[in-house]
Amino acid sequence: MAEWFAEWFDTPFYHILYKSRGNNEAQRFIDNLSEKLAFQTNWQYCDMACGKGRHAIYLNSKGFDVVGLDLSPNNIWHAQMSENETLQFHEHDIREVFRPQFFDVMLNLFTSFGYFENQEENQKAVVAMAENIKPNGTLVLDYMNSRKAIEGFNSYYQKTVDGIVFNINKRIELGYIFKNISFENEGDKHQYEERVKLLFLEDFRHFFEKADLTLTAVYGDYDLNPYQDLVSDRMIMVCKKN
Repeated sequence: MAEWFAEWFDTPFYHILYKSRGNNEAQRFIDNLSEKLAFQTNWQYCDMACGKGRHAIYLNSKGFDVVGLDLSPNNIWHAQMSENETLQFHEHDIREVFRPQFFDVMLNLFTSFGYFENQEENQKAVVAMAENIKPNGTLVLDYMNSRKAIEGFNSYYQKTVDGIVFNINKRIELGYIFKNISFENEGDKHQYEERVKLLFLEDFRHFFEKADLTLTAVYGDYDLNPYQDLVSDRMIMVCKKN
């Protein structure tokens, strides 16, 4: 049986529901990262779990060589329309090594992590990402702030996008946030479920240590303000490979 994210992320409805995640936000984040981390044009960059490639495409437009990787065939098909000599996209599972010690910077953005059945799979993904990075290279892992997500938990909401009414029921169970998404389209009923692990900074420190990565900075939003445990929307972690 396919893992839930392989099915849901490959549907057009996933992109309809989350279409408000616009390019302006992605571009602001990339601009801030490239300035803060002093990105160099002779470095190799990877956008891991890139979706349709909004971060990778913009990073490439700034003059950087970028590879985008994603598990979804439809995402990659869409992203490949923007390929050029310095921008390529490939289907790839985050838990597997793509090119050992090839990239100077590995990006994993917008909570594209924590979907797996157990911590061993999460650890495997961090180790694989680290193995793709050159010694002294950088991993940027952008995750939700789980503590704030728990504090502001909303168990139900409804969202209408492109004429489709999405009914979204959420629950916290077994250390995950589950999101049940149901809707009708052209007379057919659809139902999908998302699941993301409630991971905290302590969990990531453990993952990084086992992957021979050193956590060097933690930011709390896309403007790269300092992380605050119960206040920040994001947990943007920057690591160096030992």
